[in-house]
Amino acid sequence: MIVYGHRGAKGEAPENTLAGFTHAYRHGIRHFELDLVLSKDGKPVIIHDLSVDRTTDSKGAVASYTADELAGMDARRNATPWSRKVGIPSLETLLDEFADLEHLQLEVKKDNRQRLNILCNRLTEIIQRRELHFRVTVTSADVWFLQQIRRRDKNIRIGLVAERKFPRPVNVASRLHCQFLCVNWKICSKAVVDDAHRRGMHVSAWTVNRIHDMLELEKLGVDSIISDFPTSTRMYFDNRANSVLSLPNSKTLQSATEDTAVSTD
Repeated sequence: MIVYGHRGAKGEAPENTLAGFTHAYRHGIRHFELDLVLSKDGKPVIIHDLSVDRTTDSKGAVASYTADELAGMDARRNATPWSRKVGIPSLETLLDEFADLEHLQLEVKKDNRQRLNILCNRLTEIIQRRELHFRVTVTSADVWFLQQIRRRDKNIRIGLVAERKFPRPVNVASRLHCQFLCVNWKICSKAVVDDAHRRGMHVSAWTVNRIHDMLELEKLGVDSIISDFPTSTRMYFDNRANSVLSLPNSKTLQSATEDTAVSTD
């Protein structure tokens, strides 16, 4: 099971901050989901909301601040306690910091069309310049934005973020030629997963924080999960894999049993 850190590691460190990404990275996480909004000076910055009110010590719209001003804020509000001040990073700051990330889901939040158009241009340019076509998927619940990304570069992978069963998310994603279907785990079913797989899509379920739910999704055939607790989740799956590998296989057990039977005759 592929484990993506949700907003870095939302349940373990302040969300969408370099501190959160660094924390998870040090524990072996190389897949992340993060949110992008456009700053005042036209840079994609990593924050979930269109305002800074919920997560920082400041007030106002993200669009009212430059990337440098956002980086200087204290983004520990309503977050897991953290000893050091951390700000809102830009996407390029994250990419500069971690050169060997395996994959990123870059979720673009709904915004007005003018700002989304600029963000689309900036994001396309970053992906092309850094040659990230196979290491990122641009995701959104905004169908218009996904269409705009596809118009600019058909080689950029896109994914539909789906929260409801209707309209049918697999059909919508298929019409958009999505490579990813990012679905709310609560509406995930075997039929949805199988249909998406038939159409060549990777199914990623969000936001999954209980091991029981992860195992149920695994049975359904989900390809990856997005979790607030990526390090403990990764540890569970690694330990499970190691436990299976350490068990003797059935042939070894059969041979041992036969040897024992022979020796006791």
